[in-house]
Amino acid sequence: MGLVYSEPACQAAYDGDLHQLYNLLKTDPTKLNVQEPGSGETPLTAACRGRKLRVVRYLLDQNADVHLTNKKRRTCLHYTSRLTFTALDYLMIAILMPILLLGYLIMLEKKKQSAELMKAVLSSGVNVNAIDYKGNTALHYACQRKSQHLVPLLLQRNARTDIKNMDGETPLDIALRLKFTKISNLLRKAA
Repeated sequence: MGLVYSEPACQAAYDGDLHQLYNLLKTDPTKLNVQEPGSGETPLTAACRGRKLRVVRYLLDQNADVHLTNKKRRTCLHYTSRLTFTALDYLMIAILMPILLLGYLIMLEKKKQSAELMKAVLSSGVNVNAIDYKGNTALHYACQRKSQHLVPLLLQRNARTDIKNMDGETPLDIALRLKFTKISNLLRKAA
């Protein structure tokens, strides 16, 4: 079960229902950047949380505001960098791993999808160094989740490696603490 939004545009974006979203925006274009009353999320952040690349691209083509933040001061980029495998993903990988390495192929496809989503959001001019209420940037989250396929994308867009979060940690500090050697090496080279 996924998230439930009271704003129909946010729900359609999260569900990946491009047809419904198109109709909602055609009827009322102000819904493009509507914010959910409780969380402050927008259709764009909802689409990022739902991993809906086609919807994200559509919203960006419609000039959705990539700088809007929710109540936790997170942008769409924060949510893109926070994506990890779901419990269902891990279950599918575990079940299908013995069958001609299908599980491995699923894992590779999910990583490719998250990289494409990140590239789409980064191409929009989003602030790559925006900090949320915990002081974390997208690079902090990518390091926490060992997303070594996303870290280089953020570094190519000049993500700062020296920003300290509320815990006093830089992305490199996080990678070192968690013993993510490849990410630590990437961050050292970028500094």
